[in-house]
Amino acid sequence: MKLRKPQLRKPHLRTVASRLLALVVLVVVVAPVGVVVARTTFESSERSISIGAHQATLRPNYSGEIVVDFGPLLPLAKLPIEDAQLDIGARIQLGDADVASLDELLARDAVIASQPDGEIASVEAALRDMWIDSALRGAGVSAALAAVLAAGWWSIGAARRAEIVAGLRNPTPRRLVAGGTAAVVLVGGLVVAVRSDPTSVSDDVSWVKIAEVFPNLPSDPILERLELSDGAALRSGESLIEGAIRTYQESSAFFDRLAETAKDVEVRQPEEGQTVALVVTDRHDNVAVDPTARQIAENAGATMLLDLGDDTSNGASWEEFSINSLAREFEDFEIVAVAGNHDQGDNIAKHMEEKGFQLLKGEPVTIDGVRFIGDSDPRSSGLTKGYTGDEDDNIAAIKEQDQALTEAACDDGEVAVALVHSAAAARELSESGCVDLILSGHLHRQVGPDVVVSDDGESTVTLTTGTTGGAIYAFALGTGLRREAQMTLVTFENGVPVGLQLVDIDTGGGITPQEYVTLEQLRSEQAPTDPSTSPTDAPEPGPETVE
Repeated sequence: MKLRKPQLRKPHLRTVASRLLALVVLVVVVAPVGVVVARTTFESSERSISIGAHQATLRPNYSGEIVVDFGPLLPLAKLPIEDAQLDIGARIQLGDADVASLDELLARDAVIASQPDGEIASVEAALRDMWIDSALRGAGVSAALAAVLAAGWWSIGAARRAEIVAGLRNPTPRRLVAGGTAAVVLVGGLVVAVRSDPTSVSDDVSWVKIAEVFPNLPSDPILERLELSDGAALRSGESLIEGAIRTYQESSAFFDRLAETAKDVEVRQPEEGQTVALVVTDRHDNVAVDPTARQIAENAGATMLLDLGDDTSNGASWEEFSINSLAREFEDFEIVAVAGNHDQGDNIAKHMEEKGFQLLKGEPVTIDGVRFIGDSDPRSSGLTKGYTGDEDDNIAAIKEQDQALTEAACDDGEVAVALVHSAAAARELSESGCVDLILSGHLHRQVGPDVVVSDDGESTVTLTTGTTGGAIYAFALGTGLRREAQMTLVTFENGVPVGLQLVDIDTGGGITPQEYVTLEQLRSEQAPTDPSTSPTDAPEPGPETVE
């Protein structure tokens, strides 16, 4: 007897069609619910971020505009977003700031606004994260609802499903009324939810172009689109606003011109097999100089940024804008950093790492083929009072850091470059001969390059770079440079530093590169340096009022 092979039963065409129809109906039902949940979640969410000199609350919407609320003493400001994706906009409620007066706050905000890319990127990143979170929540609700409906549909059994389908094909008047009412309620609820906008500015706000209030403003692409809310706050705050606009324009004019000047600055070009790093230090919140630093880096073919700290003036969370700016300008660079004495606290170092900075922490690491060691300054400095804490403790902390870095570098045996904020944290390290180059800042003036020779005849080159932000004491933010600024270009070959070139910027906006010098040339020309004569940690003269 010949056995027949069992044959798989093919699904009936009508069955396949009914299943596809059920799937389509399911998607049509659950998708709008997910969209509404995502939209309402997005519009009702908020996030605390640092913007400029403020802690701020960010509330997204679909207005395609950014509305900034400065508080009751000043008018609202509205700026349409060019090419806003999905018409996403936001309302930003600015909170308190660590300043002595409203005049000082507005001046500080105006300078930051003249170089806004870092803050714009921070807001965009926050909005993007909030939108993704909302979209995921909407998708999750849709998936859960689909699972519940599918489970309920299959749990009632084939007979009951057939009755429901038959009833839908031949509906009675009563079922039509019930179904229509349910549909109206569902659609109406979705429409109300979609149209609701808990963060939109009320319709009774009257907006006026800023050029209508200040008709003598010169042409500016940002100011031409800016609108202010009309009312008592605008009239009473005209003089304050006018002063802030003037500060904004002066800062923009000086630093835009400086960046243009930098395009024509000729610096030494790397040879085949060489790479270049740009060194910045002691920016002290002066984000306006960052485009110039980036231009110098591009001129030199640099691919790495070495940040020696004091990017801020007080290490406060509102000063994250300074890190945002550096991260934005050098987003395609490897950024190797240490924090300075004015950066101390959890806020700035943590934010550096969040923005992708490679923060050195006392252990040797290899980055882009270069072996580094370094650590952040263990001391903390107030804005106007100098070092905080006991002086003996500060001296002991620096010595302890120096000893730890020396031990780690000498045990490793392959460290090429040490980064420290203050040269005082690397005196023993410089005498050890265990590294080729030690880079520091802190003094706001150039010291070196010098050569220190160890007892074993090994030499270390040391260099202190002046303030990149043009800072007097811990102040740099303003409409121009407060003092001469400086940055350094370091050339590497096979992971070893082989040359240095400093670039000076005077207070009038002139940029002058110093002569490129090789480390080998320095070693051959300079007599051994007595480490006891290395630069001290004397504070910079006289704090100056922030403009």
